Amino acid sequence: MTNLSRRGAMMLPLGLAGLAAACAPAARQMAMTADPSGRADPEMLALLESYARLNPMPIEGLTPVEARRQPSMADAVRTRALEKQITNTQRPINSYNDTTLTTVPNALQARIYRPISASAGPLPVILYFHGGGWVIAGIDTYDASARALCADAQAIVVSVHYRQGPEFRFPTAHDDANLAYAWVVTNAGAIGGDPNRIAIVGESAGGNLAINTAIFARDRQMGSPRAVVAIYPVGGVDLETPSYREFANAKPLNKAGIQWFVSNYTTGPQNLQDPRLDLVGRADLRGLPPVYIVNAEIDPLQTDGARLEEKIRASGGQVTRTLYPGVTHEFFGADAVVTKARQAQRQVGEQLTAAFAAAPPAASGRPVRRRPGM
Repeated sequence: MTNLSRRGAMMLPLGLAGLAAACAPAARQMAMTADPSGRADPEMLALLESYARLNPMPIEGLTPVEARRQPSMADAVRTRALEKQITNTQRPINSYNDTTLTTVPNALQARIYRPISASAGPLPVILYFHGGGWVIAGIDTYDASARALCADAQAIVVSVHYRQGPEFRFPTAHDDANLAYAWVVTNAGAIGGDPNRIAIVGESAGGNLAINTAIFARDRQMGSPRAVVAIYPVGGVDLETPSYREFANAKPLNKAGIQWFVSNYTTGPQNLQDPRLDLVGRADLRGLPPVYIVNAEIDPLQTDGARLEEKIRASGGQVTRTLYPGVTHEFFGADAVVTKARQAQRQVGEQLTAAFAAAPPAASGRPVRRRPGM
């Protein structure tokens, strides 16, 4: 303080107050930009702010190649973890390895996760489909979700990368998902799994694939999975639902982004009449195994999950849906920095563990129905 005048010292607090006042609008603007809904809880808001600092461009203004180079929410989780001085964000598992599934006519890339387990016998198997609107993202982007499923359900997880649009348009990803299920049914024993204890889990667009794959298994009488978990799934083609209207500008997923995904995966408006995309409007959801739906509050797809729940229940199925308040689309894999993500993972793990322990389902006896392109 020897070089600071008495008057300067008196003015210093006023200067700091002025600086803080000047910074406050910028901070408020940052929060508004990160969470246009104003509904995110503190942990989710902090993650969204970390995401905003990575400067992702609005996906609807990009080409698919450009979009695949953009920062993801997984990148934001790593950034936020470093801000909190968390040096290891990965859930502990036994091992994992990248492999190629010998599916015909097209081989698929996959990663197989194995849990730390005291069981000497074959383990349950989870077939997992990542999100990304059938256009972007992959196994690495959704690594945290697959690891959590592996650890919490004490199961082998086969995370599959299906082909994506616009290079491979509808129904390529859906066909690849069916091929992956057939591979798991046939090869579960070879990877240390129990072919009688298989579940299907998917996130976002992958949630749509998970339900469709269960329909495929039912119609082909391939052996029913024990359970299906659809995490904020794409359930329909109506873009004027209550949640689409309320969260049209949400981050990280908004209505314009979903329109962009659809335009880059489909071949035209006629695809929107297909029951594989319009699950809530056109699909036959009878005879499915128990379905567990996870929804985020701040998500254009929230109503899709609610309508799926209603339709499955009206079809005589067993369904449970949990809505997590104060969080957004893509929250499920953010367990390193978002408590509700950890809660959702734990709940899904408990649901799958119970499904694997239950008696195997009786054969549905439903007739085989051929779909175009299959």
